[in-house]
Amino acid sequence: MAVLKVTFTKTNRDKLAQVLWVLNWVSVVTGVTLFSMGLFLKVEIKKRRELMSKEIVSVPNMLICVGLTACAISFLGGKICYDCVDTTKFLRWKLLMLPYIICTFFFTFCILVGALMCYSMRNDLEESLFLGLRDAMSYYKDTDMPGRCYIKHTMDMLQMQFQCCGNGGYRDWFHIQWISYHYLDMTNSEVVERLRSNVEGKYLIDGVPFSCCGLHSPRPCIQHQITNNSAHYNYNYQKEELNLNRRGCRQALLEHYTQIMQSIGLIVLIIWLFEVSVLTGVRYLQTAMENVLRLGDADSESDGWLLENSIADTARYNFNIIKNLGKCYQVDDDPNIDVPSTSQQAQENVPVKQIPVAR
Repeated sequence: MAVLKVTFTKTNRDKLAQVLWVLNWVSVVTGVTLFSMGLFLKVEIKKRRELMSKEIVSVPNMLICVGLTACAISFLGGKICYDCVDTTKFLRWKLLMLPYIICTFFFTFCILVGALMCYSMRNDLEESLFLGLRDAMSYYKDTDMPGRCYIKHTMDMLQMQFQCCGNGGYRDWFHIQWISYHYLDMTNSEVVERLRSNVEGKYLIDGVPFSCCGLHSPRPCIQHQITNNSAHYNYNYQKEELNLNRRGCRQALLEHYTQIMQSIGLIVLIIWLFEVSVLTGVRYLQTAMENVLRLGDADSESDGWLLENSIADTARYNFNIIKNLGKCYQVDDDPNIDVPSTSQQAQENVPVKQIPVAR
């Protein structure tokens, strides 16, 4: 028994073909949208590539590929649906319709996978940001080293733009030497003593770069001796919430990218639902047109369906096809496999001539 069978008149078939022709051109626009979103996400990730341990390119590349594929498939689908108004023109697409529907089905599945990848990217992104920011902070002082001289500017711009500080918070700077040796006064006993007191010989202080200062601080920024209340007038570092940015840059960037990914994921889901509806309509049009050809009357009514048989029968039929394909490669059961061929028997019966040996 056919699944979701619908009866179409010629007028209904023509209207369905025209509507699907329009929707396929709309699908071309959605393909361009997917391509644009993938390109936008790739650019956003590349902007802060130096702050990540690895570049997360799987999701943007997936969206770019799906977008380009959507344009090609929808353009072909529009041409097919346009020709389905005429039964004669449909004959040239008849053999291509089923492979087209199967390819479109797997394509819509790829769109769904792309949407799910948008929501599952957070963990990989968080790990990449944690390792990348940790390395960037350790290179902050290397302003005169080729390949790292831009890191200081990148970190300062990040902390000011996103109003964040450090990797997980401003205290991360306490465990990193972020002041270069070129700017340390080695004649100062306090500096020398601080270097000697550290096992690794690093100059660690309870201070942060200027870019960590809060833009809405009610007093001049205190970025050195942050934990020393007596070093500043009317100051308590545990209560000065607006003096420094308390939020870590990893969390700030994660929220930024998560918001982008959730927006893209929602749009991709809407596009997926749209493509599924178009695919359903194409399937009805295909089966209705094939039944018209069987009836031999272009003006008669015809039935269209999603599946010609029930879901269980269709699954069983496809499983048998796959099983039979597997048997094609089993040659051990061939009864003639060990039987010599006629040409081989003829060669064996040919007498062997002895070549005379010269003495």
